[in-house]
Amino acid sequence: MKLRPLALLVASVAVAHSGVAQRRQTPAPARPVFDVVEATIPQLQAALAEGRVTSRELVLLYLARIATYDKTVNATITVSRTALAEADSLDRERAQGKVRGPLHGIPVALKDNIHTTNMPTTGGAQAFRGLVPPYEATLTTNLRAAGAIIIAKTVMTELANWVAGSPTPMPSNYSAIGGYGLNPYDPRPDPRPGFNDGRPALFTGGSSSGIGTAASFWAANVGTETSGSILSPSNQNMLVGIKPTVGRISRHGVIPITADQDTPGPMARTVEDAAIMLGAMEGAQPDPNDPATKACTPPPNRDYRPFLQGDALKGARIGIPRAFFYDALTAAGGRGPRGGLGAEQAAMMKEVIEVLQKAGAVVVDPADIPSIVTPDTARNFLNWGTCGGVEQRKGRNAGCSTVLAYGMKRDFNAWLASLGGATPIKTLTDLRYFNIANAPRGAIKYGQSLLDISDEQDTIADRPKYEADRAKDIDLGGTHGIAQVVAEQKLDALLFPGPSSASIAAKPGYPTVLVPYGVVPNAPQPAFPRGFDAKPSPYGVGFTSVACSEPRLIALAYAFEQATRKRVPPPLK
Repeated sequence: MKLRPLALLVASVAVAHSGVAQRRQTPAPARPVFDVVEATIPQLQAALAEGRVTSRELVLLYLARIATYDKTVNATITVSRTALAEADSLDRERAQGKVRGPLHGIPVALKDNIHTTNMPTTGGAQAFRGLVPPYEATLTTNLRAAGAIIIAKTVMTELANWVAGSPTPMPSNYSAIGGYGLNPYDPRPDPRPGFNDGRPALFTGGSSSGIGTAASFWAANVGTETSGSILSPSNQNMLVGIKPTVGRISRHGVIPITADQDTPGPMARTVEDAAIMLGAMEGAQPDPNDPATKACTPPPNRDYRPFLQGDALKGARIGIPRAFFYDALTAAGGRGPRGGLGAEQAAMMKEVIEVLQKAGAVVVDPADIPSIVTPDTARNFLNWGTCGGVEQRKGRNAGCSTVLAYGMKRDFNAWLASLGGATPIKTLTDLRYFNIANAPRGAIKYGQSLLDISDEQDTIADRPKYEADRAKDIDLGGTHGIAQVVAEQKLDALLFPGPSSASIAAKPGYPTVLVPYGVVPNAPQPAFPRGFDAKPSPYGVGFTSVACSEPRLIALAYAFEQATRKRVPPPLK
């Protein structure tokens, strides 16, 4: 259900309410209209508890914003037809004195690769248009049990951006079903020749979408990340993003890339909202359908709010991974400098470090990551990328990790098998042939080179290379990387500019909490044409540490947020 039906629904419900009011003999005093824009989950919950608004009214208010602004930013793929009925049921529970928790009656959204049985789950792919899975994702069940109303499914980069790599990579937040999502901080398409295919002028991040949360279409949303797909869109939409330890949140019922790195996680406008979402998504017990959920022990009552400590930075040891992430570096065996920050980003991070010091943190600078600065070319993280695209297909992939390519074939085929007769697509090979047959109808606008390099993997014959690559990923990203510097320097966290921790922390499955901070110029190359007034790009900071460190990271992120309060809403008109 998209814009026109949605607008009709909102209008028809308003008319129905008007008719009821007209039939009343003594009209009740009018209540002030509740404003959902930028309202936090605790503020929404307080308004519900005080009777200033009902969950039904919250749904209607959010639906009205979607109907008004979604044509500008294209944040949704599907809007729930059952959200009002769910709200009514939760309102009745509240009236009877039953409140399930801080998410009771709160509308949230899910990325469209997360199973729901009342809405399609498409991953943005034409082959799955209209697919209603035969079972819910575990995290969907957990959110519903917590009282959340799943109001919509968000746009996303098709199949979490594992469709088209080089030579024609798919733009972020594009899919064959959803089209292009646009950034609410500058919701205009890119005007540059060669880029003017509908993609946004201001990067939205990907593959999850933070557009609707930034625009107050719902209270918060769930994204998924394999390598940057929660952190990047959170950064670009001035949101708090929590990329959890792999396994903390069940992946059962989530369209996969690879179980080695995939994780769902919350995206919200405040650290407190994100912490509330994380607790509701996490299971009280390990999920038998996802063995990785044994990795971390949930906090008492799955409640992260006790870790929201305003003084958490006092005495905290925060490391600055200066080499590559802040300052350009020529890696061992490299031909020239790589990485580093532009002048505006560097000035911002200098300011952030001063904020940390003023709040009482012990800043360890530098706290360089050993696998970044090592002179050993074979153990240098910068010499070891992820295979992606035609130039790194089978037979040419000795110098890069096949973990994503291999894992996609293994885990995607297993996911397809779990659907039974719900879809005619039974294998990754079937999907590729479907896309080729439907290319004239836009199925693969940018090709499918990533699907191709996955499908050529032999899950038996290529397993030894995959296992060696996986071991190297963990060593360079974790053991010889983040874990080593955290242990040696006795750090509570590393501080990364923007979402830059994603690639290295994703390999061992480590967590990051990203917090909004400011804006930097949007100055792509080639430049925008003369007369195109580019709006600035949001920019945040990420607190990263080792596995299962979310409670401490949430505390640090919250203290930083309270000390800065830099988030501003998008200027939607």
